Amino acid sequence: MNKEHEEVQSESDIIRGDVLESIFCHVPLIHLVPVCHLSKSWNRALFSSLRHFNKPKPWLIVHSQTSRPPYTTAASSVAYDPRSNLWLRINHHPPVEYVSDLRSSNSTLLYMLSISKFSFSFDPLRLTWHQADPPLVWRTDPVVAMLDRRHIVVAGGAYDFEDDPLSVEIYDLETRKWDTSSMWLSIAANTKTLYAMEQASGITCSFDPISRIWLGPFDLRHDPNIYFSVIGISGDNLIMLGLLGNSENVKDIKIWELKGESLELFKEIGAMPKELVEKLKGEHASLSSIKVSLTGDVLCIYNPEEPEELVVCEIDGRRRVSRWGSLKKSTVNDGGRVTERAVLTCADVSLGDLRKAMKSGKGSFNTVNNGILQ
Repeated sequence: MNKEHEEVQSESDIIRGDVLESIFCHVPLIHLVPVCHLSKSWNRALFSSLRHFNKPKPWLIVHSQTSRPPYTTAASSVAYDPRSNLWLRINHHPPVEYVSDLRSSNSTLLYMLSISKFSFSFDPLRLTWHQADPPLVWRTDPVVAMLDRRHIVVAGGAYDFEDDPLSVEIYDLETRKWDTSSMWLSIAANTKTLYAMEQASGITCSFDPISRIWLGPFDLRHDPNIYFSVIGISGDNLIMLGLLGNSENVKDIKIWELKGESLELFKEIGAMPKELVEKLKGEHASLSSIKVSLTGDVLCIYNPEEPEELVVCEIDGRRRVSRWGSLKKSTVNDGGRVTERAVLTCADVSLGDLRKAMKSGKGSFNTVNNGILQ
């Protein structure tokens, strides 16, 4: 045993148990990676702290890109870690090869679609990109989601008037082949089922990629005051966010959890505070739509017309919204440079993911500034 290891071992005998776990609660996740390699006792205290005290939470990741060919961007993204209340810059080495607009359909999956290539990434820090032939139907702005870590579903957005505008294609990662079906337009997927909702009407269908069977349609507008809605998956449960009133007079933004074979069981789990509704509106007097990006029990909600203001909420173990807050995306501008477009995703990022990124040489991190979750 070398002298350095003896010193660490001796120190861990002095600072141990609840004291060491309490210290780790206040250390940003990114700075805890080296702790794993110090000693077994520190490693045990670290993972006990992450398991029982200040647990890791899904990161909000903002990917910036210019809107014109060749679609280049700085080799970095920025991420907000709510556990540490920090914005971090993720530097990708080497940078991603951009083949078209970077997109995400309110999910953890990032993709780029051109006439000749379909590129996608689903690991939390985008260290690995997969390449495939494009779908059979040319699409301009489809909705794309991943199911069961094997199937990628591409729906809607058909460009040619001869193509079915509601067509659905399914890419199998194992066989590397496309299959076709047919369908709608806000999309969410858990481990077994794809849900698709027409945002203006609330009409929703569910799809099993194994049996290739559609169920529905289901009318999710249990409240006639809802004029716009989107869906997502929290944990393994379907949730719906609805705007109530009308675009010129938003009375409420509410969140429901949906259950039952026909999604007929509604449980209201939260209502956005009025001051945050006003922040979403920004300079506009109206609010015609919202977008949501979520992973686990953390949701990020934003107005596509005023994307600088982000509303964040968390769902607790009782399946209720326990915390609301806001973030300004403008706090992460790179040296004042204005990016022309940004794509938001949420992802569970673990110590293992950070360690893998650093060890592979594909990613490094540095702090941008403290977060401003209020």
